[in-house]
Amino acid sequence: MKKTLKQTLSEKIDKQRPRTKKLLKEYGDVVVDQVTIAQVIGGMRGIKSLVTDISYLDPEEGIRYRGYTLEEVIEGLPKPKGGDMPYVEGLFYLLLTGDFPNQEEVQQVVDEFSKRRIVPRFVYDVIDSFPTSSHPMAIFSTAILTLNRESVFNRQYQAGLSKKDYWEATYEDALNLLAKLPEIAAYIYNKLYRKGERILSDPNLDMGANFAQMMGIEKPYDDVSRLHFIIHSDHESGNVSAHTGHLVASSLSDIYLSISAMINGLAGPLHGLANQEVLRWLQEVMNKMDNKLPSTEEMEQFVWNTLNSGQVIPGFGHAVLRKTDPRYKLQREFSQKHLPDDPIFKYADLLYKVVPPILQKHGKAKNPWPNVDAQSGVIQWHYGVKDYDFYTVLFGIGRSIGICANIIWDRALGYPLERPKSVTTDMLEKIAGIKKMAEAEEN
Repeated sequence: MKKTLKQTLSEKIDKQRPRTKKLLKEYGDVVVDQVTIAQVIGGMRGIKSLVTDISYLDPEEGIRYRGYTLEEVIEGLPKPKGGDMPYVEGLFYLLLTGDFPNQEEVQQVVDEFSKRRIVPRFVYDVIDSFPTSSHPMAIFSTAILTLNRESVFNRQYQAGLSKKDYWEATYEDALNLLAKLPEIAAYIYNKLYRKGERILSDPNLDMGANFAQMMGIEKPYDDVSRLHFIIHSDHESGNVSAHTGHLVASSLSDIYLSISAMINGLAGPLHGLANQEVLRWLQEVMNKMDNKLPSTEEMEQFVWNTLNSGQVIPGFGHAVLRKTDPRYKLQREFSQKHLPDDPIFKYADLLYKVVPPILQKHGKAKNPWPNVDAQSGVIQWHYGVKDYDFYTVLFGIGRSIGICANIIWDRALGYPLERPKSVTTDMLEKIAGIKKMAEAEEN
């Protein structure tokens, strides 16, 4: 009998627990990093203080899932028949176990998701109670929160669940939630943007294909969905959405409370809204140029004028990466194959060729290369998803996959409640020697 994902994960957890226990017991006093005042004041940027084995953001190679580059992930995961992009369910298997699944193992997860996809009626009632002018992320977060009453972890915890078994109940909640997210998101989309014309799901389809079915968009939007969910699924533990999920879960809040909080963090304009801002800016540029594709020289002059006026070029630069974001490259390659003549893509493609050399000459951008947001909105628009506010919901579906995997492992390894220590401005001034100098000058 072939092992299930849960059985495989259980074996991985049993091997990992002694490693974490040994590090804490024998090497707990070893210093990992030094913290500067700039990091303390500047949002803890770059401080090495979190653990995740699921993804790592390499400054030169971009995000790695379980040690593999995105290109290796796309190449190594099984693909549905006729599809160019892998099963999203296969990625979940990889994130949990560190192993590439075979076709049979992926099909097990596809079947599990299909069995768990039915959304309770009360969730639809909650969604329907929102005004149609509501932001989809507020509805999405609330719908997830409403599922809290279904939590397996909560029921078992109240009954006296052993700590070593926290992960199993969390695993059940995670699969139950992830299976329902496409259904919830599509229902919200149809409520807000299609006058409530709901399209039912197909239990015989994988996650990406079923989402495309419920959105009413033909092929290759199934591959668009798979690609989108895969490349957005995780990005280390420190960004706002990922860290929020970890932080809330560390209090033993269930998956539903934790992912709802994660979605709220993702909804902020400094985090998950960047893709729609890039698309909006691109369309403004097109309007200024009368929707005619400019020459390279004309676009170069426009970019210089934009920078010299004190504005930025959205979609370029990254806090960590120092090369073109691999997530951007995968989307660009998809666009070159499927929408090479799309007018917005032509603008995005021209900017890709023009902007980096100019930013290098300009000298103020640490990374002049495009990031994931420079392309994702372009593809969604091409396939008819033209409602900017919904783009972050799509982001949220993908990001939930990685955060659920992380929270399962947090519970498996018994990570404690997060509780960093704060300092006062007075303390920082004393550390910096400012107080001493000021007092000396007064005397």
